[in-house]
Amino acid sequence: MIFTLLILLFSIIIHEIAHGSVAYALGDPTAKEAGRLDLNPLKHLDPVGSVLLPLFLSILGGPIIGWAKPVPVNPMNFNDQRWGDLKVALAGPMANFSIALIFGLIIKFVQLPESFLIIATTVVFYNIALGIFNLIPVYPLDGSHVLFSLLPDRFEEFKRFLTQYGFIILLFVIFMIPNGLNWVFVLADKILSLFLS
Repeated sequence: MIFTLLILLFSIIIHEIAHGSVAYALGDPTAKEAGRLDLNPLKHLDPVGSVLLPLFLSILGGPIIGWAKPVPVNPMNFNDQRWGDLKVALAGPMANFSIALIFGLIIKFVQLPESFLIIATTVVFYNIALGIFNLIPVYPLDGSHVLFSLLPDRFEEFKRFLTQYGFIILLFVIFMIPNGLNWVFVLADKILSLFLS
């Protein structure tokens, strides 16, 4: 359990650093000035997403998911005002998918000792799951920012609604609907099996 939580924690941290790094590349120094382009876990922990939710899910015995404290970003600083928010939103999930791909290719083409195979498999599974989970189009997940960037202006009222109530909707799905996020782990497992086959 502790081992899995550590993999999840650092995968989440890399996810957030990716957001901040792309924002910085687009001209926004907010995350850098806040000290968030740093691997120090204490700078990224979110009480609910990084501690309570993973512990609760681990106690239930199921796969674990979570999130870190969002990296501060000021879209007004982006040199790409049209697509900057979309690029920053996609950076986190793409970082997780990239980690999964690297370790997946290692599993596929390198003869690994069993202990490292278990580590690599866990890294692939949870990074795929994190990437998929964060692309769910519910605020404050990255998928909501992707959705907002693609929706035309006439959906402004819908965006406001999702921004105001999205976190409540997300917690309801996680805690109140039986197996509400099970599809995320099923999909992650199917993708993982491609590397293990």
